[in-house]
Formats: sequence, C-alpha cells, structure tokens
Amino acid sequence: MSALGAILGKDLRVELRTLRSLPAMALFATAIFISFRFALDRTSLEGDLAAGVLVTTILLAALLAVSRLFVSESEEGGFDLIRLAPVDRTALFAAKAAALWIYLAALELVAVPLFALFFLDSGAGLLPLVAVLVLVNVGLAATGALISTIATMSTARDLLAPLIMLPLLIPLVIAASGAVEPLLDAGGPGYHHFGRWLAVLGLYDLVFLAVGYAVFDFLLED
Repeated sequence: MSALGAILGKDLRVELRTLRSLPAMALFATAIFISFRFALDRTSLEGDLAAGVLVTTILLAALLAVSRLFVSESEEGGFDLIRLAPVDRTALFAAKAAALWIYLAALELVAVPLFALFFLDSGAGLLPLVAVLVLVNVGLAATGALISTIATMSTARDLLAPLIMLPLLIPLVIAASGAVEPLLDAGGPGYHHFGRWLAVLGLYDLVFLAVGYAVFDFLLED
C-alpha cells in the first residue's frame, strides 16, 4: 500500500504541475459536445441518443489519458526501477488504474454539467447517473491501465492502445448505455433494468481488475 500511495501521489503531483492530460480531455469532450450539437441540429437529447453521446464522449476522452499513462515510466526508466524495487509490481498497475479513475472523475465534473447545459431539459437523472459513472470509470481505469502497459512496450503506442482497447470496451459501452438511457428519458428518470446493467458493469470491472492483477507481472517482464 505504501508503494501504491507513493506512485499514485507522484502521478497526481506531476499532472497538477504539468496539466498534460486533464485539460486536453476536457477540451476534447467540449469539442465533441459542440460537434454533436451542430451536427444533430438539436437543442435537447433524450433516451438512447443522449446516452450514446455522453458515453461515447467519455470513452473517447479517456483514450487521451490512456495513451499517456505510462509515458514517464517508459521514457525515464520507471519500469526498470519497479523491477528492481522490493515491492509488489502490481502496485504500479493499481496506482495507474487509480490515477486514471481520478482523471475520469475530474473530467466528468466538467463534462456532465456541459452535457446537461447543451442537451438536457431537466437534470433529474444526473444524481443516479453518478453510480453508473463510478462503475464505468473503474472499468475504463482497469482496462486502460492494462492496455496502456502493453502499448507502451511497442513503438506504435499511440496506434496500438485504441486498436486493442476499443473492442474490449464494447461490453462496457453496451452496459453503460443501457443503464444511462432510462435516466435521460424525456418523462423523467426511469429505472427499467437499471440494476441489471449495474450488475453487468460491476462484473466487467471485477473481470478486468482480476486480469490486470494476474498478468501485470508478466507484462513487465516482457
């Protein structure tokens, strides 16, 4: 836990000093919302269309952070230091996943109010939306930390990460959209199959957290 805290604290301090990921994610999400606003030529969205726009925007913005997640370790010898340090190597995976979760939460503090401003007539469904976003962030963080490790070992890092990650995220996107859709209905938030979709998101999170924990040592060795 001390190693996890040290790595996570380092990453958060670096991000606060350099602001390399969060401003880019926020600007990217804003640009997507503006693009959808004029491309669809609609002042309000509801149901499946609203869910699709929100979930897709968060997913695409997350890819920006994933592509840079292990850049410092790759360029400054962080992987070699973790291999030599007398600590559990999975602390690096856990710290990077936690950092990515925090980045996503910070992004959503900006992106969700902007989405509501651009597209929603009512904010009644935003409170239960928090539970969905928490689980979505865990899935994105676990998958992103795992795939970013693989991509960083390659010379085609920026290309490889989205190519591998996007197919793996299809179940998460389906479950997230299914959970968000009734919350953004025009008649007010509904909860049709809401618990079932949350369970699917929770299962997805557990699977990729377990896979990341199991294989991260081997990825570092390779």
